[in-house]
Amino acid sequence: MNKKTWTAEQLQNFSKADDFQVSPFYDDGKTYGTPTWIWSVVTDGRLFIRAWNGQNSRWYNSAIKQKAGRIFLDGSNHEVTFEKLNDDRVNALVDQGYEEKYKGSSYLSPMVQAGPQSSTIEIIPR
Repeated sequence: MNKKTWTAEQLQNFSKADDFQVSPFYDDGKTYGTPTWIWSVVTDGRLFIRAWNGQNSRWYNSAIKQKAGRIFLDGSNHEVTFEKLNDDRVNALVDQGYEEKYKGSSYLSPMVQAGPQSSTIEIIPR
């Protein structure tokens, strides 16, 4: 079964957008959680996010457990699945994406440390 992918146009727009909100499902599997504003990057032709508090983040744990929910990005809602990243090469590319997109932010350095790196999630359209 092929997983869905974002279009080239969506990825281009997502790479510039800075309005990402993540809403994994609650435990009932159908009610969206409270939207949480976070950073996102497009790298390797894919969309990624990380949790500031790493694997201790509430939204992160919901995303990993429920594996689905909704995001708001580039002015629109999107139904998505969440997939934990287990690829060091791609995680290094995600670091680079954060460094390029959020250069100059005082929040950048913590986002490319081990805690947030361990919480990298790929966002896949449903």
